[in-house]
Amino acid sequence: MSKSSIVPLILCGGSGSRLWPLSRESFPKQFISIKKEDKFSLLQNTIKRISTLKNIKKLILVCNEEHRFIVAEQMRELNIEDFVILLEPFGRNTAPAITLAALKSIELEEDPTLLVLSSDHEIKNIEKFLKVVDIGFKFAEKNKLVTFGVVPKSPEIGYGYIKSKEPFGDILEGFDIESFIEKPDLETAQRLIKDKRYTWNSGMFMFKAKEIIKEINKYSPGILLSCKKAINKSKFDLVFQRLDKISFEKCDDISIDVAVMEKTTRGIVIPLDAGWSDIGSWESAWETSKKDVDGNYMEGNIVLENTKNSFIRSEHRLIVGIDLNDLIIVETRDAILISNKNSSQKVKNIVKNFKKDQIPEGYKHTKIYRPWGHYLSLVEANRWQVKLISVKPGEKLSLQMHHHRSEHWVVVNGTARVEVDEKVEVLSENQSVYIPLGSKHRLINPGKIPLTLIEVQSGSYVGEDDIVRFEDFYGRSDYL
Repeated sequence: MSKSSIVPLILCGGSGSRLWPLSRESFPKQFISIKKEDKFSLLQNTIKRISTLKNIKKLILVCNEEHRFIVAEQMRELNIEDFVILLEPFGRNTAPAITLAALKSIELEEDPTLLVLSSDHEIKNIEKFLKVVDIGFKFAEKNKLVTFGVVPKSPEIGYGYIKSKEPFGDILEGFDIESFIEKPDLETAQRLIKDKRYTWNSGMFMFKAKEIIKEINKYSPGILLSCKKAINKSKFDLVFQRLDKISFEKCDDISIDVAVMEKTTRGIVIPLDAGWSDIGSWESAWETSKKDVDGNYMEGNIVLENTKNSFIRSEHRLIVGIDLNDLIIVETRDAILISNKNSSQKVKNIVKNFKKDQIPEGYKHTKIYRPWGHYLSLVEANRWQVKLISVKPGEKLSLQMHHHRSEHWVVVNGTARVEVDEKVEVLSENQSVYIPLGSKHRLINPGKIPLTLIEVQSGSYVGEDDIVRFEDFYGRSDYL
């Protein structure tokens, strides 16, 4: 019997709020390089990590609407063209996402093996990780549902645990699963890590597509029915497959652990000891980083005196630290986090309050990515705003108009083709154009280098939702 192909499924959801202010809802941690030694984002490193696996079929990525162009752009940066992006209209946890990918994968091949990975994990020993994946593949070929359990190094209370029926040893092997344990308290976690039957639940899986569909149908048939309808009624938009919103809305918001793995008799756990981290907090970012002799991680313009065991990152300003210990300091253009290292898990609660209180720095970056490039909000007041806009070569903004503001564009670098009502003109560096309120207009970069311009907005309202869109190359119907 020939081996099936491997279809990697990369789950790209999550807001990464515990890594605020670097990670925010508009651009979360999976799309960011957390540390200076990383040339690529966590998502890109996830894909590069499995690039040497044999018999890989097309990648499947699952993400939400807001991040779709970020995912596509990061695939382009890796020169990857053979992929599918499934767009969830809203998050419904891992059981529906995996069900959708399993259904999609059997459109690519009769019964491939799914390798389910989170987009925001770090694994230092890639060679050992790939060996464990190879063992997982052998069990998956025998119709087992494989989960990878991380060998615990400390009594973590932020992870769930998996209990195997037998204690694991030094030989890489798979073990029948006895039970799953929710995130424990510290006393319980201290007891669990002394028992060689327990591993951390990594959220990574491997199974044949038809086998996981069969088990989902057995234990959560409603999810399978809703996902089938969402796929069958989906629409294609550029490289994206938009799932039917009405059908998908009926899916339970439930993890694959609760929906299937805790109930199935076919579950196998394979211990993984390869320097795994989910980079779930600034403390874990510090633990996995390269530090100096005083235990400090430093990135940016930083001067320290008598400072130890701290994570300090500056994006724009000089940071001076004197007589500090066990601190997290992260500076961005519009926010600064200062926290005791042991309290970094509490950042998530602060970010929740930001959103509840509608404090935009809690969930939105000043730099906003769009399919045509990005813009950076430089300064903003009630009736005016200044932005720095960058448009990639060959790309164009939508044909649009505004009810409440006029705009003035000044080209800083590159060439701009500007359409204002019926007039078309080409601008070069230091040239400008005025866009009156209510005028139909469009900006295009016809050149071979990025176009950079300053945009000055003025009017009674300068919010991003004051856009009436007439034509859009990227299929956007809203202001994104």
